[in-house]
Amino acid sequence: MTDHAPADRAMTLGLVLDGGRARRMGGADKGLVPLAGRPMIAYAIERLRPQVAALVINANGDRSRFDGFGLPVVADDPPDFSGPLAGVLAGLDYCVRFEPRLIHVATLPGDTPFAPPDFVARLHEARRAAHADIAVAVSGPRTHHVAALWPVAIVQNLRRAVVEEGLRKVESFASRFGVTTVEWPTEPFDPFANVNTPEDLARVEAAFPAPSLGGDAL
Repeated sequence: MTDHAPADRAMTLGLVLDGGRARRMGGADKGLVPLAGRPMIAYAIERLRPQVAALVINANGDRSRFDGFGLPVVADDPPDFSGPLAGVLAGLDYCVRFEPRLIHVATLPGDTPFAPPDFVARLHEARRAAHADIAVAVSGPRTHHVAALWPVAIVQNLRRAVVEEGLRKVESFASRFGVTTVEWPTEPFDPFANVNTPEDLARVEAAFPAPSLGGDAL
């Protein structure tokens, strides 16, 4: 990776998103669903932790259920499960209030156990090269608007969009700014494969152990 990687890491908060209701999983807390013997969110945390200066979980409800991870937990803002944009807003606000040295937030869904180890570094490289505000991950035909890098400077724009306009679509908000994308290959696995249904969970679990990830990956 480039010489910018340490500086990029030092100014980035990692935000693992687990704020949804997971209706297609029977309403279960998706991040705590067991995957290969561990809570699914543990893999996203493990992948993102070395890439950022600080890490936070976005989740609603009783925060104590995440005590075992030893990380701050921030709820959607506004509350009531307003969608992933509210989670992104909570992460940006967290930086403003508690981590003002951090000027970017890298968001990653809690159900992406194969997230790449170069996720944050490549997003930073892309936004710098394109002079973009926001960098978004792509794999195969899918653009993953919640696997992205956001500048904390847009926090008030986002608050107006969520609170005053009632905006819910992440891509609709992102399109108001300069956006660049970064593509990852989907072979031998999709690094942004997520788990929305019990069938998805079975497919992802079948990939464990994943030899291509290396012995210390998971």
